[in-house]
Amino acid sequence: MKTLSLFLFSMILACSNTSNDSSSVVYDESEVYGDYAPEASMEISEKSSIPQATQEQKIIKTGNLRFQTRDLEKTHGKVKQLVNRYNGILQSDRSGKGYNEEFRNLTIRIPAEHFHTLIDSISQGVAYFDQNDITQKDVSEEFVDLEARLKAKRELENRYLELLKQAKNVKEMLEIERELANIREEIEARQGRLNYLQNQVSYSTLQLYFYKTTTDKGITTSYGQKMWNAIKSGWNGISLFFLGLLHIWPFFVILLLAVFGIRKYIKRKKK
Repeated sequence: MKTLSLFLFSMILACSNTSNDSSSVVYDESEVYGDYAPEASMEISEKSSIPQATQEQKIIKTGNLRFQTRDLEKTHGKVKQLVNRYNGILQSDRSGKGYNEEFRNLTIRIPAEHFHTLIDSISQGVAYFDQNDITQKDVSEEFVDLEARLKAKRELENRYLELLKQAKNVKEMLEIERELANIREEIEARQGRLNYLQNQVSYSTLQLYFYKTTTDKGITTSYGQKMWNAIKSGWNGISLFFLGLLHIWPFFVILLLAVFGIRKYIKRKKK
């Protein structure tokens, strides 16, 4: 009996010690999560989600204006003065005549910041526009994409240059140089496109067409004049006919001789 009581007492002590040991276990977060504790990971995700500073928009502006003017040369002089005032470039200047009109057709490149100012200045005094088209094309996305691709290609070029220094034989050198040539070709193509877009963004294009109506009419011919012209035309026709006959006079001589010979032959046969 005494032995049984001791066994039960020892079992109770063992259970109590086990519960105390389990309640005293403390987990170190660094052991469970390593270096990325929940608070730290949350901070990183929040920082990565913070948007970067908005990049300046890249807008290509173009315009197409057509209107009538009373004084063609005066309007042309005014436009040239405005282009010089706003540091623009007169890319082309054409003039000509159409049906009952004289016109000037100009292509103007103007700094983007003066584009609308130039249009407003030209519009002063214009009562009505036959055509007034203004377009704006946002190329910011393409611009950023090209810059990112250029950066990546240049980094790749630098890596290949490092590999070229470490090349052990001619074969490796030739392979690396071939890859470098392809990379540089892509860099030049993207850089060219980027330069073109930058030029189009920096300088806007304006197509300007203005004209003046004219009352010039063709010379009208009276009925009497038409009759006299017909008589002269008939006389000229007869003259040409006789001149043509003179050109073939040998044929008529041969024909007369042939007729004379045939008639003579027929008379001899009758006798």
